[in-house]
Amino acid sequence: MNKIEHIGIAVKDMAEAKNTYELLLGTVAYKTEAVPSEGVNTVFLQSGPNKIELLEATSPDSPIAKYLEKRGEGIHHIAFDVDNIEAEMARLKAEGFVLLNDVPKRGADNKLVCFVHPKTANGVLVELCQSIG
Repeated sequence: MNKIEHIGIAVKDMAEAKNTYELLLGTVAYKTEAVPSEGVNTVFLQSGPNKIELLEATSPDSPIAKYLEKRGEGIHHIAFDVDNIEAEMARLKAEGFVLLNDVPKRGADNKLVCFVHPKTANGVLVELCQSIG
């Protein structure tokens, strides 16, 4: 793993959260994107080398909606940049980590992604991210 790629924050109201984080970070969002396969709308902000991904559910049965219902707004996941997501997935499986998907899938911000189950990462949902092309 190379670095922290971003921190994902689950929010109930994207417009309100976007405004809050733009004021907090003193910058404007650089990307808004829907990820229909995950039932989520995303907004990305960057301050220096640090990125924040805001996540808003698009349907009541999406993973983010379920997360918000159970835990409320707040940090949802931490994402790490990797050079070769398939090799990293194989390495983590060999180390005993449980992955939430067997193959990488397309995520937001032009990335291939895979999630590590929080039960095997001390309660933290970990995302692996590899830039596409």
